[in-house]
Amino acid sequence: LLKGYGLLGQKAITDWRGMFAFGFWDARQRQLTLVRDRLGIKPLYYYHNGDSFLFASEIRTLLATGLVPRQMSRAAIDSYLAFGSVQQPLTIIENVYAVLPGHTLTFADGRIHTEPYWEMGAASFGNVTRDSRELVTEIRELLLESVRLRLVSDVPVGVFLSGGIDSSAIVSLMRQATNSEIRSFSICFKEQDFNEQPYAEQVAAQFQTAHQSILITEEEVLAKLHGALAAMDQPSIDGVNTYLISEAVAQSGLKVAVSGLGGDEVFAGYGFFRTIARDEQLRRQVKNVPLSLRKAAAAAISSVATSPRAAKFGALLQSNQLSEHAVQLHRQLFGDNQRHQLLGQANIRSTDQQQFEAWTMHRLASSSEADPINQASMLELGGYMTDTLLRDTDTMSMAHGLEVRVPLIDHRLVERMLEIPGEMKLRTGKQKWLLVEATGDLPAEVTDRRKRGFELPFKHWLQGTLRERIEDSLHSSSLAEVINPDAARSTWQDFLAGSTTWSRVWSLHVLDEWAARNL
Repeated sequence: LLKGYGLLGQKAITDWRGMFAFGFWDARQRQLTLVRDRLGIKPLYYYHNGDSFLFASEIRTLLATGLVPRQMSRAAIDSYLAFGSVQQPLTIIENVYAVLPGHTLTFADGRIHTEPYWEMGAASFGNVTRDSRELVTEIRELLLESVRLRLVSDVPVGVFLSGGIDSSAIVSLMRQATNSEIRSFSICFKEQDFNEQPYAEQVAAQFQTAHQSILITEEEVLAKLHGALAAMDQPSIDGVNTYLISEAVAQSGLKVAVSGLGGDEVFAGYGFFRTIARDEQLRRQVKNVPLSLRKAAAAAISSVATSPRAAKFGALLQSNQLSEHAVQLHRQLFGDNQRHQLLGQANIRSTDQQQFEAWTMHRLASSSEADPINQASMLELGGYMTDTLLRDTDTMSMAHGLEVRVPLIDHRLVERMLEIPGEMKLRTGKQKWLLVEATGDLPAEVTDRRKRGFELPFKHWLQGTLRERIEDSLHSSSLAEVINPDAARSTWQDFLAGSTTWSRVWSLHVLDEWAARNL
């Protein structure tokens, strides 16, 4: 990094692969340059108040200097309630911002300048291979190259194995890339609805890994929850699962592990990829209908259906701006009305809100020429994956001194996948068929079963072991000046009645816990 950047400057980045985040100080020019990897695998934050410029890989590091006011950004809280994590470039702290993925930031003479050195693009289909066999071969080569690079290490490399397509594909590719021992790890539960142990163990047996299944009980989660919440650099509704698996891998003596993170975003694996074209067409068509009629239709829907899905459909009907893209509505945690009830009349700081809106509009404009599937993929890669999955993975794994590598989002693989028309990615009707075919030898029990995420049975736990903890938190919240206590308790009652999701309740608890620890 030092020699490359010192000799070539920004041109050196062209040949770099994987994850990096660093600052380069040019003493002659008295200029600081911050650089973050293309997909935002590693975090990088900064603060500037006119006198001091600070940068770090964690928000809490900046707070620990004593130079950054411990004040939450209201725009960031609104973003967190909307999506379950704070969206870049905002952070939970006022006037602290993230260096954007694929960007450099320069600071000289008291001024900040930021610009992209790499951006996702999906507008051109000039390099499309229409023959499925040729395409599968090409993607296989890219996958194998990416995995081989992530196996370069002076210590043993393990792998997270959930039993789903993505992690199973990684194990298969690792076996194709090496004859050495592969150590795989999975979490399993007593709750059978969430237990994927049989699938993980089948994959481990087929590819001859040294496999370890870790049984997690409600009581153990409760005991470890304090550590997981304390490890959060910013509040997030996700991440506890990664904390648990990272702890198990680290305790086994490993320092590096590989994850299948990003497979759904790159290979169009989420369920909404099959409906996104319809949803986006609806969003565009209803713009021609008078807003009053759309509001009336949304009100009629909400009067007969109170589920979160109905609320999102109502929001789609009322959608009037580019920023209200169907993908973002799919990802929405609390809708506009619920956030208004929770936040009351509190004004959102204009500087933070403008930063957020500018980046959101740029992302949407950058993907506007793509077909709906690729557009959704780009928005997911630059949104949910970066703001939630990658951020949580980095924080929770590094809490245990574990480095996690993510070969499915190698930028060369991402670039090639975004050149493939979206309809080709969904053509066979099978989940992530291109990844499955390129991998070549995954068991049908894994590839043909209903998709499920790597998640914990929080719904059961919130109704059981964690119930008292959550109720105490909502009744004595440290966020009373920010979050309306009555609205928060109403959310809890809705959850108990089965009319809202566990993630909404959990998000309020996590925000409260984070504020109590860090503010």
